[in-house]
Amino acid sequence: MRPTEMTAPQQLYDDGMIQLDREALTLRRYHFPSGTSKVIPLRDIRGYRAESLDLLHRFRLWGSSDLRRWLPLDVQRPLKRTLITLDVPGHRWRPAFTPADPDRFIAKLDEALA
Repeated sequence: MRPTEMTAPQQLYDDGMIQLDREALTLRRYHFPSGTSKVIPLRDIRGYRAESLDLLHRFRLWGSSDLRRWLPLDVQRPLKRTLITLDVPGHRWRPAFTPADPDRFIAKLDEALA
């Protein structure tokens, strides 16, 4: 490989809405109303919280239900079971999302953050 060629980081998880690699976590359809992605470098993530998806967040397809977290657009959210909330300093809203395979995502996130 030539020095000017760059390779993409290895993907650890991708369910179409959430992508995790060794460099960053990408939340697709995050920003309202444009639907653009939010890319969060792993070095900026101090931690996360995983909890059962409650009624307050289950039917929130995009935006905030509690004025603390921001959820990207996800029309499948009512069918999901786990809410992940990131601790990212310097942001007004805490990014929160619902992975399709939460157990696998959490294992890969723990691996990436270690």
